[in-house]
Amino acid sequence: MKKVLFLVQGEGRGHLTQAISMSQTLRDSGYQIVAALVGGAVERPIPAFFYDQIQAPVEAFSSPNLVFNTEGKVDFKKTIVHHLPNTIHFGKSLKQINQAVKRYKPDLIVNFYEILGGLYNWLYRPPVPMVCVGHQYLFFHSDFPTPKEGYIDHFLVNFNSRLTALGAKKMLALSFDALSDQPSKQVYVVSPLLRHDVHSLVISQKEYILIYLNHPALYGQILEWHLKHPEVALHCFWSKSDALPEEKIDETLTLHRLDGAKFLEKLAGCKALVTTAGFESVCEAMYLDKPVMVVPIHYEQACNAADTERVGAGVTAKRFDLSVLMDYLPQHQPVGENFRQWCREGKKQWLAHFESAV
Repeated sequence: MKKVLFLVQGEGRGHLTQAISMSQTLRDSGYQIVAALVGGAVERPIPAFFYDQIQAPVEAFSSPNLVFNTEGKVDFKKTIVHHLPNTIHFGKSLKQINQAVKRYKPDLIVNFYEILGGLYNWLYRPPVPMVCVGHQYLFFHSDFPTPKEGYIDHFLVNFNSRLTALGAKKMLALSFDALSDQPSKQVYVVSPLLRHDVHSLVISQKEYILIYLNHPALYGQILEWHLKHPEVALHCFWSKSDALPEEKIDETLTLHRLDGAKFLEKLAGCKALVTTAGFESVCEAMYLDKPVMVVPIHYEQACNAADTERVGAGVTAKRFDLSVLMDYLPQHQPVGENFRQWCREGKKQWLAHFESAV
């Protein structure tokens, strides 16, 4: 039985849910997940759903994370300034990763876009192959439609992606649809990683809009729109650390603490999804034939937003003005059938890439 160790970037829920899905696929194919090491800010705990579903020992370590301004937008300058004094902690994290690799003796390391994973692979040169997984690696693909504006941001995102994949055998690029592999760039296009729970959901369409916020500061925009349109029912999941499991603001606005199973249940029954252009959430919505409105808060998500519109999954907005979604809904055409077929083809692809790496 081959042993696999996961390194997971813990910012948001996307990479965490990808790791859960991958653990399920590998376990079904006879692999053992020996541990999942999750990087992130110390003050932001790993969500409970990850502990519940990964079915492997979980270790947290300090890792660089994005810093947001008061409007919920990423502030790259503040991000750099914030992390400069913490470099000594990141050095300790690299040692922690190395100790875990020695202790668990994996046959393969799968890195879900964790920057310290790439730096560890480059500095420590472990005798274990590393494969990197992430939608961001698709940005290296010559056919991917990146936004024309934001050249500096484009460079920074790709530079960060390179750091996560230092010394990796392959970069497995998650994509909404099939694009050709580009082996010369070590880029291999694969279908998205969806949790097994998604496949068994009963789809319905009720009248509420589902919202996912990866930063609490964005809630103000939701509340502003809600007060003007109280007739529209909203269920909002947010990542506030001290949030109640469920908080009913009024008759048509309910807040929920981040909960993977509950989120999927609400997604299966919603009219549409509103989110910050995170790849994983859009994929789940596409699979369930739910139109989306995406509001990118940094360049990486702007790329996701452009791709979301390219494949017909939904519409992009500059802020959480849900009127943009309401105007879009009558013209939306379902894309779920083609997307589900692409996902069904994925398991053999994934296993073939892992077997070749080991």
